[in-house]
Amino acid sequence: MTEVAKVAVLGGGSFGTIIANMVAENGIAVSHWMRDPARVQEIVDTRENRRYLPGYTLAPKLEPTTDLQQALEGAQLVFVSIPSSSFRSVIQNARQWLKPEQMIVSTTKGIEADTFSLMSEILRDELPEGRIGVLSGPNLAKEVAQRQLTATVVASEDAELRETVQKVLHSAYFRVYASSDTYGVELGGTLKNIYAIAAGLSAAMGMGENTKSMLMTRSLAEMSRFAVCMGANPMTFIGLAGVGDLIVTCMSPLSRNYRVGHALGQGKTLDEAVEALGQVAEGVNTLKQVKTKAQEMDIYMPLVWGLYEVVFNHAPVAEVVKTLMLNEQSTDVEFVLPRDSV
Repeated sequence: MTEVAKVAVLGGGSFGTIIANMVAENGIAVSHWMRDPARVQEIVDTRENRRYLPGYTLAPKLEPTTDLQQALEGAQLVFVSIPSSSFRSVIQNARQWLKPEQMIVSTTKGIEADTFSLMSEILRDELPEGRIGVLSGPNLAKEVAQRQLTATVVASEDAELRETVQKVLHSAYFRVYASSDTYGVELGGTLKNIYAIAAGLSAAMGMGENTKSMLMTRSLAEMSRFAVCMGANPMTFIGLAGVGDLIVTCMSPLSRNYRVGHALGQGKTLDEAVEALGQVAEGVNTLKQVKTKAQEMDIYMPLVWGLYEVVFNHAPVAEVVKTLMLNEQSTDVEFVLPRDSV
């Protein structure tokens, strides 16, 4: 296993800050890169990232910087926590200072708008010789900041990368499991953002526990159906990166995508919901991308279709729900009894 003396974390949002601080608390030097010089100075002065995690004290070994070259040089492991919309441009900028032996791990749960690329695919495009992995799971940043017991999944074909990430992040409250299904783990973390919007919307409308249960289980079926068509392992979706992440993001008001859905359910427009959030809600972009891809590949995704109509075409929720309930009744678990066997 690589001996890690320095880690770089790219991205000054809530999860990037959490990752950087957990590594620093384990006694490893961390260069935490962010664009905003004012945020860097704030962390130097107060040891807090007050915009995203007020009251969360940052360890002495975490050094914020706006110098990307300085952050990357000498780092054996690099975490990338950049919104999907600017992920590729940051990697293209960083590429000149990255070495083939460095391990690069994405923590971003999203899809690039024009290419339908997941973040690991962008990393492979831009760093063809790179050692690449992803980190995903039911990891609400504010709960991790409170040191609530949490687990996540690191996925990579590179066994040394998986072991290294497990070592640098492990603590009494944070446990890292391993997987080799990079695409499935990443896709699970990305798709669940769509259904979190639906969960928030249904909660705002006062729907009951039966409805919530139906929504989550049918969401899981839809996620895994899409993922298998895209080449992922369906078994990944019964783990932390699938059902685990789906549960936390569909049940917690801390979830950004849930909060967007809840605002929509209260009658706000999409622009009003996103503006009130003040942060990136990846599910809005993901919903648009997945609906288009599902149509191209003829994948049956009624929840995605219905939510798209509500979010982007302002369809009445009651009419969409009625249409969904009138759809052809099919199998409960498709990998036990295929759809065309009914």
